[in-house]
This record gives sequence, structure tokens and C-alpha cells, in this order.
Amino acid sequence: MTAKIDLFAAAPQLMKEWQRAMIGLSGASSLEPRLTELVKLRASQINGCANCLNLHVAEARAVGETNQRIDLLAAWRDAPCYTDRERAALGWTEALTRLCEGQDHEQAYADLKAHFTDEEQVKLAVSINIINGWNRIAVGFGLWADPAAIKASAAEAAA
Repeated sequence: MTAKIDLFAAAPQLMKEWQRAMIGLSGASSLEPRLTELVKLRASQINGCANCLNLHVAEARAVGETNQRIDLLAAWRDAPCYTDRERAALGWTEALTRLCEGQDHEQAYADLKAHFTDEEQVKLAVSINIINGWNRIAVGFGLWADPAAIKASAAEAAA
């Protein structure tokens, strides 16, 4: 896939701020890194974002996620390897990612509330919002980047 545009050349300040939002959330988050990566992966699966899947599989492995749990993520409801907290986060991810499908998200929210503090709920919702945004940018503009290049760009944005 060839990118339609170089986002960082076209709007460097805006894209650096967008990256900083995700970096800032990750750095200040009380959410477990493995949980956060599962959420990013699940949203990216739903949105069909190969770029973000490629990046977040590498990130998930880097924080200790197992191949089995990555491989089974699309079927998380039936796989016994996820905790109740992770299931609540994944259900909330699906509810927010699939808003346009008219899903009833009340049960997803009830599960979320049972396993996350108010602050964690907000952090998780913002994380889901940001990864959905990245998915739309990456799919829309045909982005494909090596995970190492993305990490280097993120480190530069954080500086």
C-alpha cells in the first residue's frame, strides 16, 4: 500500500499534537500496558487497519502479550484466556468502535463500571477514541509504516 499523502509533511504541527495526545495518555495512564494494547488491537481489527494492527501486535509483544491471546482476540468472548477486566475493556471497545451499528452499549458500560474506576473509564474511552482516529487516518490515507519508524516518530514528537 502506498500512502496518498505524507501527513507529517502536510500538517506537521497538527500530527505532532495528535501523536502527543496518545503518548501523553499512555504515559499518564493507570491502565495496564497489555490491556491498552489489546484494546488498540481489537479496535484496529474491527476497523480493518493493517497499519495499526502491524504496529500494535509488535507493541503488545513488547509488553509481554502472548501469541495465543493476540491470535484469539477476534474471538475474545469465547476464549478463556482473558480476565473479566479485559473482557469489560474489550466489550467497551467494541461498543464505542461500532457506534454506527446501533449497538446497545448499556451492558458494555455496566461491565466496564464493575471493573474500572471512573478515571480509568475516561482514560479507556479516550484511548479507544484515539485509536479509532488513527485507524481512520491510516486507512483513509493508505498509511503503512514499519513499527520501528512509528516508534522513532513518536519519540521525536514526545521531545
